[in-house]
Amino acid sequence: MTRKPHFSIATIALDCPDAHQLAGFYGGLLGWDVTASEPDWVLLRCPDGGTGLSFQSEPGYRPPVWPERPAEQQKMLHLDIRVDDLDEAERYAVAHGAVRAEHQPQDDVRVLYDPAGHPFCLFLD
Repeated sequence: MTRKPHFSIATIALDCPDAHQLAGFYGGLLGWDVTASEPDWVLLRCPDGGTGLSFQSEPGYRPPVWPERPAEQQKMLHLDIRVDDLDEAERYAVAHGAVRAEHQPQDDVRVLYDPAGHPFCLFLD
């Protein structure tokens, strides 16, 4: 029997039209610093450790549609971000460039779009 190697997720990568712009948005939102940068790729890491976020510029990037609709670009994942004050966190995110989604499926979750059109959720701690 083959030994199972250790797996851990180090980074979640998001495709986007401009890696530096989207890294700036999430860096400001989360308070994370850039830890590596190339012309078309940027890495952010949480100062407390854990999984990081990276951003890859893709010239053919198309933002996903949410809620999903047939024959449209589907989202492949979304980020769930824990907050301690939902209203204040939404205001802060919007001030940094997020847009509130029209469809809000739950009272205790806020769905927003980042500047590249990826949906993400804010939820109470």
